[in-house]
Amino acid sequence: MKGRHYGDDAPGEEKFRRPRRAPQGRRRVAALIAEGDDTPEDDVIARLKALGHVHEVVAELGSGKEATAYVARGPRGTLLLKLYRDLQARSFQRDEVYRAGVYVPDARAAKAMAGRSRKGLEMLHQGWVCAEYAHLWHLWEAGLSVPEPLVGPSPFDYSAAAPAVLMRLIGEEDQPAPRLSEAALTPAEARRAWDQALSGMAHMLRLGYAHGDYSTYNLLWWENTVTIIDFPQLTTRQNPHFRDLLARDAQSLATSFRRHGVQESGEATLREVQRRALGPGPTPRLLLP
Repeated sequence: MKGRHYGDDAPGEEKFRRPRRAPQGRRRVAALIAEGDDTPEDDVIARLKALGHVHEVVAELGSGKEATAYVARGPRGTLLLKLYRDLQARSFQRDEVYRAGVYVPDARAAKAMAGRSRKGLEMLHQGWVCAEYAHLWHLWEAGLSVPEPLVGPSPFDYSAAAPAVLMRLIGEEDQPAPRLSEAALTPAEARRAWDQALSGMAHMLRLGYAHGDYSTYNLLWWENTVTIIDFPQLTTRQNPHFRDLLARDAQSLATSFRRHGVQESGEATLREVQRRALGPGPTPRLLLP
């Protein structure tokens, strides 16, 4: 008689199966807010409220390849709530080029992520969200023009907020800052924005980063100031694709600025960014105790 193996069902027993839920995609505001007994509050929003980060979600701001952004209110005023979709529900899923060169000390975790098993996808999802927080904190502390992160800087705190990233809203509650790709600029404003965008890319390079998706679509324009956004795919010099990603950023920036009348090549843009990266950086911000 063969012995019973772990996981086999005994007669009369039901095998326990972990319940599967459908991958979470784009969620509209109505799906996040409790409206009576028939529509319970979204569990992520309920957790953010319990943690004291959010009071209420006000409106949807926009939706991108991997997340949806909302205007919300919290204890520190108006904020931007970026809510990531599950990896399986994103239009942008293959992130290997950005993760190349990243060392994962846990061999089992590395194997699960490489094989994109269910657990591996969960770990990739968590890592993608936490990477945005970590990069955002580093850049903000270094003095770059990025939104102020509102959870952290401890990884313990911001990992508890996943799949949400909370940051200071650029603009006003009823008038959030537009993306530079959508802003109407005068020729003088366009040159000013171009200069700031070059310096922002140079400041990241000085810190050893390539943005990975640097263009007017990931730059905000508010009160004559460019603010850089969207950092989960930020990559370092340890990535064997670093130079290619940096050159791609320069080309994307040059191409996307043409609608504002700025005519520069990707090659000239890259040279200027590298030249500026040799100069002084912005003044670092001091964290209050």
